[in-house]
Amino acid sequence: MEPELTQAPAHSVRRSQVEMTEHVLPEYTNSLGNIFGGQIMCWIDICAAIAAQRHCRSVVVTRSIDAVEFIKPIKTGHIVVLRGQVNATFHTSMECGVSVWSESPLTGELHKAVKAYATFVALDEHGRPKKVPPLVLGSDEDRRRADAAGARRAARLAVRAASHDTGASRLPPP
Repeated sequence: MEPELTQAPAHSVRRSQVEMTEHVLPEYTNSLGNIFGGQIMCWIDICAAIAAQRHCRSVVVTRSIDAVEFIKPIKTGHIVVLRGQVNATFHTSMECGVSVWSESPLTGELHKAVKAYATFVALDEHGRPKKVPPLVLGSDEDRRRADAAGARRAARLAVRAASHDTGASRLPPP
């Protein structure tokens, strides 16, 4: 059955904005005192999911997390600030961008540590994809992010089509 695709009212980027704060505990770190990448990715997924839910006011599921770039290590005891928002909407999906900042609790110094992009699909009450509301691009920065998101989506779809054509997406049997 095809998803129901009724037009929802447009929402601003600001409506989707999220800021999360976490503390880097020793159990989140490796033997060098740096946070595990998987822990950061978990927080990125949560931050992006909240942004997507705020935008479409429905259940969302993660379609992909890509373009994760670890810029600088985050140390034990530091404060992690995650900032996310919806960058662009498509048919039944949307791309969210998340930037991750590390804050020294002693000096207050902030540095960008990670950036990532995640794609979410909105679901209706039956668990089927549903159309997401359009995104109102209110600034030049919003338009720049939306254009970049469109380019990333085109690249993802091209890779998906190429791997489907070659069978590369199928794993060999165990």
